[in-house]
Amino acid sequence: MSKFIVLLGPPGAGKGTQAEVISGRMGLPHISSGDIFRHNLKNKTELGVLAEGYITKGELVPDDVTIAMIKDRLSEEDCDGGAILDGFPRTPTQALAFDNLLVELDSKVSAVPFIQVDESELISRLTGRWTCPKCGRIYHKKNNPPKKNGYCDDDNSSLYQREDDRVETVTNRIRVYLDQTEPLIEYYRGKGVLLVVDGNQNIYDVTRDLLGVLGLG
Repeated sequence: MSKFIVLLGPPGAGKGTQAEVISGRMGLPHISSGDIFRHNLKNKTELGVLAEGYITKGELVPDDVTIAMIKDRLSEEDCDGGAILDGFPRTPTQALAFDNLLVELDSKVSAVPFIQVDESELISRLTGRWTCPKCGRIYHKKNNPPKKNGYCDDDNSSLYQREDDRVETVTNRIRVYLDQTEPLIEYYRGKGVLLVVDGNQNIYDVTRDLLGVLGLG
C-alpha cells in the first residue's frame, strides 16, 4: 500500500525543511499545497484559472477546487508509492475529503507527525527574519545574523522586514492557524495516526525525533 504522510505544524515550525528530509529518507515526493497553487496559477491550468477567479475577488478558494488540485498532483507517476503532504489538509472537512480520495487510490493516511511549538517561540522565530531587497537572501537576528547588523553580506543592501514577519501579523497568523488546525489535530488523534514531536528544539533534534516516530531513525 502507498504511504501518505501528512505533516502538521504552525508557521515557523520548519515543516518545509523537515518534509524535505523525510521525503529524501522515504523516497517520496514532498507536496506543498502552496507549490501546487503556484504551479496551477502560473501555468493557467483549468483549475488555476478557476482558483484565480476566487482569489482576485478576495474570496477563499473552495475546498472542491483545492481537492481537485491535490488529486491531479497525486495522479502523477512519482506519487505511485505515496507522498509527504505539507500545508494540506487544513481543516477536518478537507481531511475527510482527502481520506475519501485515498480510498479511491486503495490507500490511507499512514501517519500525521505534528511539530508542536510554543507560541512565544514561534513569534521569536518569525519576527526575527530580515530580508535583502536586492538578492532576496533571508537572515535571522538570532539564528542566522548578517556579519554587519542591518546589511546583507552579499551586496551590502539595507535589510528590511516583510509585512508578514512583523509582530502583529505573525501573532494573527499563529492564532488563525491554531483556531483552524486544533480540530484537525483532534481528527487525526481520533484515528490513531497523530505523532506529536517537540518542535521547540533545534532543527537537528526535531529531525531526529521525527525520523524516530516514523520508524526511520
